[in-house]
Amino acid sequence: MPDLKISLITVTYNAESTITNCIASVIRQNYKNVEYIIIDGGSTDGTIPVINQFKEHINILLSEPDKGIYDAMNKGINLATGDVIGTLNADDVFAGDDVLSAVAEAFAVEGTEITYGDLNYVKPDGSIVRKWRSGTYSYGMFNWGWMPPHPTFYCRKNLFKKFGLYSLNHGTAADYELMLRFIHLNKVNAVYVKKVMNEMNVGGVSNKSYSNRVKGLLFDYKAMRKNGISLPVITLIFKPLRKVIQFFS
Repeated sequence: MPDLKISLITVTYNAESTITNCIASVIRQNYKNVEYIIIDGGSTDGTIPVINQFKEHINILLSEPDKGIYDAMNKGINLATGDVIGTLNADDVFAGDDVLSAVAEAFAVEGTEITYGDLNYVKPDGSIVRKWRSGTYSYGMFNWGWMPPHPTFYCRKNLFKKFGLYSLNHGTAADYELMLRFIHLNKVNAVYVKKVMNEMNVGGVSNKSYSNRVKGLLFDYKAMRKNGISLPVITLIFKPLRKVIQFFS
């Protein structure tokens, strides 16, 4: 297990208020064979000075304008040298100090190519408002609106070479499209880590306005059509219903 190198990518842009907690949760991980990469979009606030306070814990820092979060993630993937690649959002934190150990343990099992886990949405005071419990995947679940929480998604680096990077043509659904492409379309073996891996701040670009939500649905539909979802319109109905259930789990 210690031989597995995990490349962890954090994308930042004007994240001065949250990046300290994010980085601190990485430093606290008890699994140490980690390559930590931060891709900054050219922040104009104090993000870079804050990041530089932790430079001894950061393997790669790149700060330059980009075409959005998924373009930045692609830059990080291209720079990564690890066996496995995952992400941690700049305003999120790991839910415990043993998250990456659990990821490494799952990848130590022969045949594991992707892992994912559970996630909590939290308020600034730390109270939980929504629980995303993924469950074990079986083929066809994407047709019924299922998807794993992307912040808990880890995969072997060679999969990006084999199946491609995040598509910039799918807007806010680029993470959903990639997971569809890897897990549903190409049937890559995905293993569930039954563990709350991340605490994610409530909110998000796709939910900021009605127009953004409509755009998000259109991007979802495009991703479904591209990656072999049987009945995309039905899946579009079930996908948000699963989110509603998470508020009561």
